[in-house]
Amino acid sequence: EVQLQASGGGLVQAGGSLRLSCAASGFTFDEYAIGWFRQAPGKEREGVSSIFSDGSTYYADSVKGRFTVSSDIAKNMVYLQMNSLKPEDTAVYYCASTYSTIPDTFLNYHAMENWGKGTLVTVSS
Repeated sequence: EVQLQASGGGLVQAGGSLRLSCAASGFTFDEYAIGWFRQAPGKEREGVSSIFSDGSTYYADSVKGRFTVSSDIAKNMVYLQMNSLKPEDTAVYYCASTYSTIPDTFLNYHAMENWGKGTLVTVSS
């Protein structure tokens, strides 16, 4: 079965950086997407960034230019490098996956089929 686990969260000051990791395994199809999602207090869960099995990457407008998603296939890992962090980035971050091949779904949490436990990122002012 697909298994995912996000890690690497913590407390950082505004303007700082943090790298999140997602251990991902158990995929039975060659094509899939892994996405990063976040949920802040009082807000809906939103897609942050995703990476498809062909290496294509996708970003929410709010993080484009600041965050970078990447993968290391040999290590079964997906990463989210977060730079220039803002207090608005404070949230629980999750990684999730889908076998969808439709790019428009890759930042839609409803399309995700498997989820890992979240990791908390807190950005102080």
